[in-house]
Amino acid sequence: MYVSNLDFHTSEDDLRKLFEAFGRVSSAKVITDRETGRSRGFGFVEMSSETEASAAMKKLNGTEVGSRAISITVAREKENRQDKKRW
Repeated sequence: MYVSNLDFHTSEDDLRKLFEAFGRVSSAKVITDRETGRSRGFGFVEMSSETEASAAMKKLNGTEVGSRAISITVAREKENRQDKKRW
């Protein structure tokens, strides 16, 4: 699952605990900036069953965590860019 609009102080442990109320969490990752090490405000959570993940998404989507209402969607594979230029 892709979890966005995370409070910048949300840790991976916080994210894991939030989702563990709905079942077994396989992994919880908060994405950080490479240079500063600060949270980028989003992360990913994997759960052991689709049923548990679906329940977590329904109950937690839009709830306030820290000072922000989080958004949860099904994570998609990163698309390959044909053009690797940044400009």
